[in-house]
Amino acid sequence: MRETDIKKGLAGVVVDTTAVSKVNPESNSLLYRGYPVQELAATQPFEAVAYLLWHGELPTAAQLAELRAEERKHRALAGNVRAAIDLLPLDAHPMDEVRTAVSVIGASDVSGSGSVLDASGSPEENLLRSIRLYAALPAIVAYGQRRRRALDAVEPRDDLDYSANFLWMTFGEEADEVVVDAFNRSMILYAEHSFNASTFTARVITSTLSDLYSAVVGAIGALKGPLHGGANEAVLHIMTEIGSANNVESWLDNALAEKRKIMGFGHRVYKRGDSRVPTMKAALDSLIAHYDRPDVAELYEKLESEFVARKGIYPNLDYPSGPAYNLIGFDTLTFTPLFIASRVTGWTAHIMEQAASNALIRPLSAYNGVDERHVPGL
Repeated sequence: MRETDIKKGLAGVVVDTTAVSKVNPESNSLLYRGYPVQELAATQPFEAVAYLLWHGELPTAAQLAELRAEERKHRALAGNVRAAIDLLPLDAHPMDEVRTAVSVIGASDVSGSGSVLDASGSPEENLLRSIRLYAALPAIVAYGQRRRRALDAVEPRDDLDYSANFLWMTFGEEADEVVVDAFNRSMILYAEHSFNASTFTARVITSTLSDLYSAVVGAIGALKGPLHGGANEAVLHIMTEIGSANNVESWLDNALAEKRKIMGFGHRVYKRGDSRVPTMKAALDSLIAHYDRPDVAELYEKLESEFVARKGIYPNLDYPSGPAYNLIGFDTLTFTPLFIASRVTGWTAHIMEQAASNALIRPLSAYNGVDERHVPGL
């Protein structure tokens, strides 16, 4: 096989079809089931977008009410899940907490299924599993942050929607409407993005006829990497390191001279800028005004303008979401678990799509090791 036949990172390789999402090259818009994500973020609660990803259509009022009722049944942090999290070191990364929690939920659900094949689940079972994971993750993420701050868990409230309840369980107080709206928009923007690394991982695992929880656990492992979900954490670390807009130029001089990778910029799919950024930037601007933090805006704008001018590479969604989550009050280590709580909707939509028309995903490789040889003395 010629070296030119190798597609490192599967770049440019089309491996399957999907009806869940696409990037429309004509409008440079990310589409969820055909709807531009910026329109969904401007008009829909996250629950409606979750329904859309799972079912292919936006819900009616009755369907949305039914989903909300089912989701609210499963919001509380289960005792065995809390116990498993408490066994982990306090300095473990929160992604490890979430990965462990999902494993416990999965083991409890599929126990007694009789065989590995039985655990893969019917379409109806997997939809219910998807809803239950989606409902449980806010309590898991919120408890992780509170545990590290030596605070007790906060019980969920049935009178709050998904995003407002998530913030309630994290901070123990009702968030202002502008904060809930910004957070809701971020959840929608992160919910799905075609065959990204974590989604593809979930589909590979599903293709073996493994269960939905195993696929989600694998996806969490992929998302933990700084070249994927961990990038929003890295953005905040960079901004903290820079300190203020006055330091941007000298910091960037040194970073580029050292050939450091500047997280929050560039994307494999978008060549004309990430279509999700304007919506998230507007949410960030609303938070900057709400918390009266013009210094954040100054640093954001200065770093963006300098980096684009020097490299011609534009921000991706992680760039505005990092400072937005920081302003809301989330610890930096919590940023990527927030990504999980959102992306579990897209992952599970893909898991169910893969299972419905399955083929084992098993690519080939080109061997470049030593030629055949034999053990001495034989």
